[in-house]
Amino acid sequence: MIGIESDRTSSADYDFDMQRAKSYGIDAFALNIGVDGYTDAQLGYAYDSAARNGMKVFISYDFNWWNTGQATQIGQHLAGYASRPAQLIVGGKVFVSSFAGDGLDVAALRSAAGVPLMFVPNFQNVNSANFAALDGALNWMGWPNDGHNKAPKPGQNITVQQGDQAYINALGGKPYLAPASPWFFTHYGPEVSYSKNWVFPGDLLWWDRWNQILSLGPQFVEIVTWNDYGESHYVGPLSSKHQDDGGSKWINDMPHNAWLDMAKPFIAAYKARATSVNNYITQDQIIYWYRPNLRDLNCDATDTTLVPANNGSGNYFMGRPNGWETMLDNVYVVTLLKSAGQLTVSSGGQASTVNAPAGAAAFSFPMGLGRQSFALARNGANVLAANSLKDITSVCICGLYNFNAYTYVILCG
Repeated sequence: MIGIESDRTSSADYDFDMQRAKSYGIDAFALNIGVDGYTDAQLGYAYDSAARNGMKVFISYDFNWWNTGQATQIGQHLAGYASRPAQLIVGGKVFVSSFAGDGLDVAALRSAAGVPLMFVPNFQNVNSANFAALDGALNWMGWPNDGHNKAPKPGQNITVQQGDQAYINALGGKPYLAPASPWFFTHYGPEVSYSKNWVFPGDLLWWDRWNQILSLGPQFVEIVTWNDYGESHYVGPLSSKHQDDGGSKWINDMPHNAWLDMAKPFIAAYKARATSVNNYITQDQIIYWYRPNLRDLNCDATDTTLVPANNGSGNYFMGRPNGWETMLDNVYVVTLLKSAGQLTVSSGGQASTVNAPAGAAAFSFPMGLGRQSFALARNGANVLAANSLKDITSVCICGLYNFNAYTYVILCG
């Protein structure tokens, strides 16, 4: 999913995203839209860029901004894009999705669109939403949670796999659009109207999720997201053109590109309907990620969330983000190897060596303040080795609690 941005001035501004996504095996972008004045111009740019770059796109109506009484208006709006060359067509039908939207009059939507639709929305209440009216459904909740859009609590821990099963049961054999998301951290204070401050536990979620996807084999997978920088689940590059609503304080110098590098062979395996990634690894890689600070670092003196702010959503918490206790102080490493080797990780001067098998494997190591170093050896000689560009420190970045992740990949050449 890519969020539509207001500051792109031509279809060329979407070319880099389209080309990069395609190079990793991604087939289409969900274009998340609200009701802003710039939306249709940006949709036109995105559709044109996708057509030029051999990608497909489809609209995802965001019901944070649209409302369920607008079924006819949404159908009429969709009709304006249904025949565009880059529109994703599945089974001869125009593919369309949403964020939320429970209670939408689906029959009115179909009638107003005037073309056959494959409507695969994110209706969120699997117990009460009318799944009989749908052609499939998206599960947005790609993170372990407490059932109330927050981090798990004792006795309240819903896994992503449990969410999968709830949607699969509700769909009764219809196509399931499964989520894959690497992380979640947001930290907006009173500087914006939508103040929110919480985390979901990330840790090895990205690794675990792609292995689950291969085992589950859903009809579709949606990566959540390409460019939602403010919620820290972006896998697109920081150079992708976007506006800054304050999230730069926790995303600057925090690239997530390596997560897409990790996903590339998994995407290839998924599209081949394989249950193991190992045959799709084409080169040796060390992918690593970690937070820039230990979770107990105290930033109360300078953080911007230590004062009251708008909490109409119930998502604003003062100080450390809600759920911070669920985050582990670890450095995470995934190895994608053509043959086995010895992986050595030094975190703050504390070194550990483990055997890394041929194929894909994941490891965690205790975080330590200072330099982070990684090496892979075979026959006593390093074949991959590098020091990370980012230390783990006791400095509050921009004065804030920062629970975002820094990622990087080490590969030959």
